[in-house]
Amino acid sequence: MKFFSRLKIGQRPDGQRITFRTFAVPTAFLAPFMLGMLIFWVYPFINVLLISLRENYSILSGNFTSYGFGNFVDIFNDRFFINGLRNTGLYVLFVVPVATVIALMVAAMLNTKVRLQGLFQTCYFMPLVTSITAIGMVWKWIYNHDFGLLNYLLSLFGAAPVNWLNNPAYNLTALVIYGIWRMLPYTIILMLAGMQNINPQYQIAAKADGAKTAFIFFRITVPLLAPIIGLTVIVNTIFASQVFTEMFPLFDGRPGVAYNLYTVVYYLFERFYVKWDLGPAAASAVILFAIVLTFTLIQMLLQRRWKHY
Repeated sequence: MKFFSRLKIGQRPDGQRITFRTFAVPTAFLAPFMLGMLIFWVYPFINVLLISLRENYSILSGNFTSYGFGNFVDIFNDRFFINGLRNTGLYVLFVVPVATVIALMVAAMLNTKVRLQGLFQTCYFMPLVTSITAIGMVWKWIYNHDFGLLNYLLSLFGAAPVNWLNNPAYNLTALVIYGIWRMLPYTIILMLAGMQNINPQYQIAAKADGAKTAFIFFRITVPLLAPIIGLTVIVNTIFASQVFTEMFPLFDGRPGVAYNLYTVVYYLFERFYVKWDLGPAAASAVILFAIVLTFTLIQMLLQRRWKHY
């Protein structure tokens, strides 16, 4: 060990010598994490990519005819996969922006000094640590056609009751509302943390100049929150594109009451765990990864331009 510590490799700009120990010690600390990444992330990703290119692949024997794009042709000719792409896209399109805007407003209210502030914060954060099955059962009661809370609220405005869970026309709407509610706690935490890290001197100076509350929020708070908003949108887009577990408590494990609510992840689950078609299932996973990666890169490029400081 003394030999390695004395071995010169180079010299840093500040004059400190770079030895073998300079690299060995950090590498030793990072080795368990990097090994876990290779085993549980890199290898599965490469394996799924290879399986997606194996035509007529058998999971039991491991045999396949050749490498090609037959699995991708198969899923793009499957109307259930196309339906899954459409439903997943609509789910992300509605859930992510609405949840972000609502979370921004709620975080702004929680950031003010009001009575019972801790109680309100606990109430908003509680769904984050509650079982998804228990939450789903509650929402199934809320959506009930005959005695559900949502239809009762609609009746107060003279609206007719809606069959949220048994009418295919309203299944996606019910899933979107439930998804927005589930996404709020995590999004509120990020927004609130970002607001609490903003230097209060900016707001104090604006108030001293006679700026109104709305002006301060939209012209100071929101621009300074641009990095947090961008991060939230990216993370929520990734999570929303993987919508799957939300359908189990609402529709008893089915993709909608008339099998009209397929998502990409549910399609992947059915092709693999039900039909044992590992090739098409892997191809659908690769397509979802490519779509999410593309939108993530686009959002990151747009975020770089949305800076006012």
